[in-house]
Amino acid sequence: MNFVIEGGYGLSGTIRPQGAKNEALEVISATLLTDEEVTISNIPEILDVRNLIILLEGMGVKVTRLEKGKYTFKADDIDTGYISSDDFVRKCSALRGSVMVVGPLLARFGRAYFPKPGGDKIGRRRVDTHITGLINLGAELDYDEHKKAFLLHLSGDRQMTGKYMLLDEASVTGTANILMAATLAKGTTTIYNAACEPYIQQLCRMLTAMGAQIDGIGSNLLTINGTDRLHGAEHTILPDMIEVGSFIGMAALNRSSITIKDVSYANLGIIPECFRRLGINLEQRGDDIFIPEQESYVIESFLDGSIMTISDAPWPGLTPDLLSVMLVVATQCRGSVLIHQKMFESRLFFVDRLIEMGAQIILCDPHRAVVIGHDHNFRLKAGNMLSPDIRAGIALLLAAMSAKGTSIISNIEQIDRGYEDIDLRLNALGAHITRQ
Repeated sequence: MNFVIEGGYGLSGTIRPQGAKNEALEVISATLLTDEEVTISNIPEILDVRNLIILLEGMGVKVTRLEKGKYTFKADDIDTGYISSDDFVRKCSALRGSVMVVGPLLARFGRAYFPKPGGDKIGRRRVDTHITGLINLGAELDYDEHKKAFLLHLSGDRQMTGKYMLLDEASVTGTANILMAATLAKGTTTIYNAACEPYIQQLCRMLTAMGAQIDGIGSNLLTINGTDRLHGAEHTILPDMIEVGSFIGMAALNRSSITIKDVSYANLGIIPECFRRLGINLEQRGDDIFIPEQESYVIESFLDGSIMTISDAPWPGLTPDLLSVMLVVATQCRGSVLIHQKMFESRLFFVDRLIEMGAQIILCDPHRAVVIGHDHNFRLKAGNMLSPDIRAGIALLLAAMSAKGTSIISNIEQIDRGYEDIDLRLNALGAHITRQ
């Protein structure tokens, strides 16, 4: 499947971000912790989320779609045979989000397979934090040669028991997995150097609504007092901060004026300020963001006059998922910026496509790229591209929308994994995107 993009059209109007993909994968997996009904609203109906829901249904979870984006989940009749089957392990290995079911399955059923997860081709993604944390709670680890997967299990009548642990990295998914398992462990679990992203905070709030006892929400020190069982609850997912950032960048690339509705501004952290460093004027209007049309976007320098550096960092630092978008935006700003992607060593390789389109970028190494902006004096040229991952895919789509001529992006399944009906929603603003 391809996107055919005719570039160069101005945009206008309003757009609303979908529910947050990363939060959805966590809270949907958390429904496995109870046999009672859990209702979740604002679920993004994207490929990764749909595949996770299909995986849960295969386990025996009763899933009901009440309306667009609103579902109920009831995990009262889990097929324990299926969650040990080759088919289950194979499906998990193809879906990055499946890593989130490990903690809940281990806590509730004493057994969970942990295959090497699939997903984006953005370099190594360590799972040591997940496994080490679950072992600290009492799980044993074996390797199943037949299934090519780790097996985490509790032997005999052994029970998961709370423990103090200092995580080796502030892993978002690692924190979520350990957190979910700890809610059903005996005693108190303390997680230091925990991730504290808004989506982890949201997971904590949903678990609390289900009866969990969690202190330190919003900090990097979480204390969980285990309970025997959790009950049903209702939960609403936050807007996706990555979509919000993508739309800010889209407006700047196309020198257009748009309004982004209902962004949950308080949960965007440093994202608006990072775009302001690229010279983008944006206004908070209640819970909306208005981006006015500008002739030029001037990249700031540091106070000593040195080149601006934009890099990712654990929350409340900048999420790495937006660096690809910010890099593309910088190609049309005035000035220079160093983009430093610290977490994934393959995420910047897509810049080769941008260089072919006429962008002035020096790829210093797998983690750093210097962008010299064109200040919209030279438009990018259309080209044929392949989407290597979700975030590079949306960045290339935004680049193609601002380019001169007609571009083709293939492997758009990667974009569909993270962005719901993105072609239809952008066309409503004036873009010319055709799905073929």
